[in-house]
Amino acid sequence: MTTKVAKRIAILTSGGDVPGLNACIRAVALAAERSGFSIVGVAHGYDGLIDGEFLHLETEVLRAAVPRGGTILRSARSKRFTTAEGRAEAAKQLRAAHIDSLVVIGGDGSLTGAAAFAAEHGFAVMGIPKTIDNDVEGTDVCIGFDTAVNTAMQAIDRIRDTADSHARIFAVEVMGRDSGYLAWAAGMAGAADGILIPETDADWRSLEEKLKERHKTRTGSLLVVVAEGDETGGAAPVAKRLQAAFPEESIGLCVLGHTQRGGSPTASDRILATRFAVAAVDAIAAGKSGMMTALVGDDIRLVPIASVRRRPLALTPERLRLMEILI
Repeated sequence: MTTKVAKRIAILTSGGDVPGLNACIRAVALAAERSGFSIVGVAHGYDGLIDGEFLHLETEVLRAAVPRGGTILRSARSKRFTTAEGRAEAAKQLRAAHIDSLVVIGGDGSLTGAAAFAAEHGFAVMGIPKTIDNDVEGTDVCIGFDTAVNTAMQAIDRIRDTADSHARIFAVEVMGRDSGYLAWAAGMAGAADGILIPETDADWRSLEEKLKERHKTRTGSLLVVVAEGDETGGAAPVAKRLQAAFPEESIGLCVLGHTQRGGSPTASDRILATRFAVAAVDAIAAGKSGMMTALVGDDIRLVPIASVRRRPLALTPERLRLMEILI
């Protein structure tokens, strides 16, 4: 979609926080300034947009925030913006502040809201995908995924250290209510003995036999990585099943939870966030609207926000082969 060239850009972060958001915010601000636009921050996501919570963005403050996790703009999940009335009030606030374009950094739900807003009210709207679940259709990678995988992997490595010392068995839960990307990647990188994800039905008998065979040697630990949304119910039920299978052992249970959302973003996330940000501003400068930045291979592309939806982990032949060999 093409619209008139914007003069003033607002930027917000919506939904769950991820590492790399501050690098994205800074790059949008710098790219906007370089293109001759003024930039305004919106606090507290779509709720802040509805309430007119506009902020001046200081360059030095933005630079200092790059190494930090979270978002200096704060974020929220807005029920009001899911309604036509809420989006109309947001449009009213933007017009009152003489803002004609909007950059939304969010997951599939936030970007769906951005698509509806662009269609209804005629603002230039660009979306930037972020989620530690990496489950946004149209882009290979989302902001925050790389850091979350590394955080989970490092936690698994630490658990493995103590588990190896006592030849113990652990069930480790990572985030992923509907997607197995994080569990699969962290489990593969952490040399897990089993990975349970929402995209597959667990073959518990096969997994149990494999674990028992490995446990016979008593030379090391066993570790099963479980996505929170797996049909088993998460790591706690898995730990109970492991206890039944290994009654003589004390089964360890660790839920990584929100530790995966925080922390300093990796170089990969900072660079990806910066590339997405500049591409979004360049698109606005070119008069484009209703698009999302996406990484496809090593190229940054634009895809229609209206096509964005949640994407499950694709169990490609390569991924299945890797699991067959390594897990």
